[in-house]
Amino acid sequence: MKRLYPNQPIVGVGAVVICNGRVLLEKRKSEPGRGKWSIPGGLVELGESVEQTVVREVNEETNLEVGKPELIDVVDNISVDENGKIKYHFVIVDYFVKLKGGTLKAADDAAELRWVTFDGVEKYDLTKSFREFFQRNRQKLEKLNSCSSNECKT
Repeated sequence: MKRLYPNQPIVGVGAVVICNGRVLLEKRKSEPGRGKWSIPGGLVELGESVEQTVVREVNEETNLEVGKPELIDVVDNISVDENGKIKYHFVIVDYFVKLKGGTLKAADDAAELRWVTFDGVEKYDLTKSFREFFQRNRQKLEKLNSCSSNECKT
């Protein structure tokens, strides 16, 4: 299925990883949103559940092992070109996940990874869809923690 100028919406996932008041942000290596910051995630593969996808994508992009996905929100990410034609159309299912292990390392579609305080998140050049998600869900996110106090390292 083609991402650019698709014939139908494409389903993706986002993973919210929070450790001790800091959110894991990823600088995107690919379009859409190359160079902007968001959360780890990617596209659902044929035969894969969205929960399986979020676990796989976090591992591929961050080298972290996660589990117990909990649905937070569903986000539309629709981009229109200068002629009014749909350039991108993603339906993104965002999950909070618990850390199980691994050592943080940017890979796959992640150019860079950073733990960012809640107050610092909106200072980054975020994707439009993640900025809207964060603003809509910040209070809920501030109550979550993916790890025990000694698991998260910068």
